[in-house]
Amino acid sequence: MPEAARAALPALFISDLHLTEDEPANAAAFLDFLHGPARAAASLFILGDLFEYWAGDDDLETPFNARIAAAIRALADTGTAVFFMTGNRDLLAGPTFAAAIGATLLEDPARVRCGDRDDADAADAPLLLLAHGDALCTDDLAYQAFRRQVRDPAWQAGFLAQPLAARKAFIAGLRQKSEAAKAEKAMEIMDVNADAVAAARARLPHPGARPHPPPRHPPHPGGRPRLHPPRAARLARPSGLARLRRREFHARGRRFRTLIDPPRRAPACGKPQHPGL
Repeated sequence: MPEAARAALPALFISDLHLTEDEPANAAAFLDFLHGPARAAASLFILGDLFEYWAGDDDLETPFNARIAAAIRALADTGTAVFFMTGNRDLLAGPTFAAAIGATLLEDPARVRCGDRDDADAADAPLLLLAHGDALCTDDLAYQAFRRQVRDPAWQAGFLAQPLAARKAFIAGLRQKSEAAKAEKAMEIMDVNADAVAAARARLPHPGARPHPPPRHPPHPGGRPRLHPPRAARLARPSGLARLRRREFHARGRRFRTLIDPPRRAPACGKPQHPGL
């Protein structure tokens, strides 16, 4: 695994917003977040599935995508360091997109060492292991095979060589098939596997650098822990309410806060893992 990235505190972590112009309240809430709480953060981590889908970096010219990208870039230009990791919906976001939003592109998983603004490079700064999470759903063998296929560089090169309209049509069909397939799958196999989580945590180099994990909740019938808490904070908008889930945990006395949009049609772990592109 590459050397840990460096990030200053305070840091905010967001994931699975699934932004789409079909849901303007969510997009408006995110833009308000970028112009509000995010301005007080030294670092912002976007950990995958920022968009409902991403057909390739040439889709930056779509007005909705351009507006979201410009807003993130405006935040980066104020001095907040932005880090971006792809998810299963936006796995085709690449260096061009990262450059457009002024972000550092992270691998999945990625180690990040976080410290106060003046000691982010300190050797004893807390070390976090960040991941989108779908790779941990190892019981769903069909999805893992699909994930390997679409993340293969040769497959991606061939797909991105197609016209943008053809790519969007393919993704639309794929999403419909995915929804049908999920309806026939047991909920348990779409959740993270506890052994996979433990193996991922073992990538942290030494016990002294481990952050305390988020609070765990009673396991579902499959025996795996619920990693997402039930608490939710509501962000009011004139056009309605957009919800953001909040989780707080501590690492060596420093507070980290995550704001995670509760996904629709979520499996037991709180995250839809298998919508394809």
